[in-house]
Amino acid sequence: MPAEPPVPPVRAAKPGQAGKRWSTRSRREFFVFLAMALPNLALIGTFTYWPLINNIYYSTLDWTLGSASATVVGLQNYVTFFTSEEASTVLGTTAIFTLVTVGGSMVLGLLVALALNSKVRGTTFARSAVFAPYVLSGVGVGLVWLFIFDPGYGVLAWILRGFGQQSPQWINDPQLSLVMVIIVYVWKNLGYCAVVYLAGLQSLPRDVMEAAALDGANGARRFFSISLPLLSPTTFFLLITTMLSSLQAFDLIRIMTPLGNGTSTLIYEAYLQAFGAYNRAGYSAAISVVLFAILLIITVLQLRFVERKVHYS
Repeated sequence: MPAEPPVPPVRAAKPGQAGKRWSTRSRREFFVFLAMALPNLALIGTFTYWPLINNIYYSTLDWTLGSASATVVGLQNYVTFFTSEEASTVLGTTAIFTLVTVGGSMVLGLLVALALNSKVRGTTFARSAVFAPYVLSGVGVGLVWLFIFDPGYGVLAWILRGFGQQSPQWINDPQLSLVMVIIVYVWKNLGYCAVVYLAGLQSLPRDVMEAAALDGANGARRFFSISLPLLSPTTFFLLITTMLSSLQAFDLIRIMTPLGNGTSTLIYEAYLQAFGAYNRAGYSAAISVVLFAILLIITVLQLRFVERKVHYS
């Protein structure tokens, strides 16, 4: 029998050699991470956090826009806002606008998504038509709808005169102005909710739906007992994004009601105070900080409590 070749001895790693190799690899990965992340972090810090810090500082100043000097007043701008008569009006208008637009966009978007989820001819065109208003310019949408709602020469006024009726004063009446802007905002944004809900509906497990149908559950029962709970992650995502978007809505309000007649939300009131007839830059910055605090609190509460009811599968 031929002798087997000798097995070469296994060399033991020198003390600290493995740790040295790992530390070198770790340093290399860390530098790669810095090369990838630093440009993004620099942009975020420059265009997001630095303006935010400056805005908080400006909110402590009594500063007229364009003036070369400013006086430090501490929290006086916040006290002035919360003790003024306009604070309750602005906060109430913001709450009504946000709740109605978020609820209307999500409910109507879900109904439209259910209709678009059916397998009939023309659904591709319908999906494009529903989503198109969301990507259109808010300025263009506001101008078109302003022509429709105009009580003097608008399309809606012309139709109502054909039936012997007078057009409501959508632009001049503060309550109707808010209703007008809400209608247009919901129309523009329901396509976004519809498309997101449609993606959620198409990702539902078909075997579960077929099993429920075989068990005798009708369409309404399957929707409320199976589809809606499984759509909770989609609903939670839309709740956060649409609420943040509604609280920051500006373009439609600016175009359709330039003077903020009954439509002065927090963000639009900050604009009017800074760039309107007042030029109160410090006071406007304080209102912006209040809006930021509300956005932060709402987001934290949603992540802390609402997410508990989300069913991830």
